Amino acid sequence: MDNQKLRYNRVTPQIVEELKRIVGERYVVFGDPEKLEPYSHDEVAEKEYAHMPEAVVRPVSAEEIAAVMKLANREKIPVTPRGAGSGLSGGAVPIQGGIVLLMDRMNRILEIDRDNMMITVEPGVVTNEINQVLKETGLFYAGYPMSLETCFVGGNVAENAGGGKAVKYGVTSRYVLGLEMVTPTGEIVQLGGKLVKDVTGYNLIGLMVGSEGTLGIFTKVTLKLLPLPKANVDLLVLFKTPEEAIASVSKILSSGAAPTAIEFMDQSSFTTSCQYLNETIPYHQAGAMLLITVDGMDSMQVEREYEEVGEVCLAAGAIEVYVADNYTTSERIWKVRRNIAEAFKVFSPHQSLEDIVVPTAQIAKMVSGLIDLSKKWGCPIPCYGHAGDGNLHATPVMNPEWTLEEWHGKVPHILTEMYKLTKDLGGTISGEHGIGHKRKKYMPLVVNEAYLGMARSIKRALDPNNVLNPGKIFDV
Repeated sequence: MDNQKLRYNRVTPQIVEELKRIVGERYVVFGDPEKLEPYSHDEVAEKEYAHMPEAVVRPVSAEEIAAVMKLANREKIPVTPRGAGSGLSGGAVPIQGGIVLLMDRMNRILEIDRDNMMITVEPGVVTNEINQVLKETGLFYAGYPMSLETCFVGGNVAENAGGGKAVKYGVTSRYVLGLEMVTPTGEIVQLGGKLVKDVTGYNLIGLMVGSEGTLGIFTKVTLKLLPLPKANVDLLVLFKTPEEAIASVSKILSSGAAPTAIEFMDQSSFTTSCQYLNETIPYHQAGAMLLITVDGMDSMQVEREYEEVGEVCLAAGAIEVYVADNYTTSERIWKVRRNIAEAFKVFSPHQSLEDIVVPTAQIAKMVSGLIDLSKKWGCPIPCYGHAGDGNLHATPVMNPEWTLEEWHGKVPHILTEMYKLTKDLGGTISGEHGIGHKRKKYMPLVVNEAYLGMARSIKRALDPNNVLNPGKIFDV
């Protein structure tokens, strides 16, 4: 890493003056450690993944971004794009220093196209705002990362974000039809548009979505919309054991019902979250829970589906099925799921939030393997996540009896064993959080050198000076 740092030049006062001419003096932060510090990390808590930027620049147009990138290439200065900073892979951390390109000013909703059922937004729009402005249109955006109230659309596209509703609606890539972007060398390019079908040349949108800010900077995003469901019901299903809960997932999916979400929570996860929230849901009798959502255009159809799902769960050994058919009760049970990560931060700030993904038929074996791994290493590994699509947030948490030195010594070995088990079950190391630089060293566990060679060739071709978000996903 130190040798790689020597390849880049520092941001000098002269460079800062050029940046100010591009975006305006008030939109450049330089020489103030207190103001720069918030941009040295994302939501990954461990300090070893943080790194201070030398400058933060807040552009307002594709033209300004293009000018910054041309300057960065000329001066060999690294640039790290950043949205809301809600990521969990260190992807927006400027590990080589240089410039953080903050997208918060590019926050306009540019067009709502009802006829084509599409919306065009800038990358700094908070994801949750899209559906707020669409309320009166009868349409909605189905992308649903769990941090939708804070994350930016640009970050969702960069990470190909998923979330609780991916079982039915899929992940971000399903909805991105058009991108305006700035290349690493400072060119402005339009990809796709308002077309449902387009096979004109390479699928560059498919390449860019999920590229983690290493191949381009998005400046406009056109998203497909869907008709807004008129009915929605959540089920909180209690099981005696994780095995029974997980075994019911495949039965639900093969029953003919089409649930929107199937979230899994093991006992450690929901107990910690309920205690954190002072929640009185009768969770003490359960060893695991499923949180299942059913939605649709007709309330009768939704009622039939959730009753069918409930019956499948009871036949699979469920202790109880609670029905939440209004906003208040739905929000109450979803808060338990959404606050698990925050609750564990209170228990221990030292944890490694992962998002392994396996084929849905292998979830039971994965959960069983995690229980064995927890016993072997003597540390909690709470497991929760999107059981309907095989994406699990298995989270090694530091044993309170360990020193910090012991934790740092053991966690790489725990993660290596977890990832090897995941690979053996046909899975991989990230379903939605991305690789960034947090998981970079584990990539060879799940992909071969030929894959990495292809990826490096693409990166070198598009970013010959390696100035755009260097050091992420893999080393060039």
